[in-house]
Amino acid sequence: MGVVTHNDCVCDVVRAIAEAQEDVDNQNCDISCHRSIKNLISGETSTNFDTVPFILFTKKGEPFKGIGAEIVTHGNARFDCVESFIFRVNKVKDCCATLELLVFEDHKKTGDTPCDQIDDESPEDLERTGICITVDLNCFCAISCLPAVSVL
Repeated sequence: MGVVTHNDCVCDVVRAIAEAQEDVDNQNCDISCHRSIKNLISGETSTNFDTVPFILFTKKGEPFKGIGAEIVTHGNARFDCVESFIFRVNKVKDCCATLELLVFEDHKKTGDTPCDQIDDESPEDLERTGICITVDLNCFCAISCLPAVSVL
């Protein structure tokens, strides 16, 4: 998984996820970033995992909510706000990452915490939005990886 340094540990983990996800495209914890990355690249299961979804935490220890918008064209075109605590890394250069917001089919249920968004949802209902944000990974102090899933 590469070397993890103390100064850029969130950056290093997100970079490792990006590398593992690229490989898929052509520890003692049951749920962890290490385990999710291993499941993504190991081929141990018959599933076609292609994504390690994750949640980021700010330096204040608060979960980071990404916000973007899409244009809905039912009748007159209008903006529709999309919020999510769950991300898929699409690209990392240095510690600058392009993250895609992931939502569940009923993406209106975000709530105030990641648990509000995740509780009682099926992993199969997690989907890509096509809405990407660019973040400086040095602005985060923690990352919580969810189990690997298939969203492509």
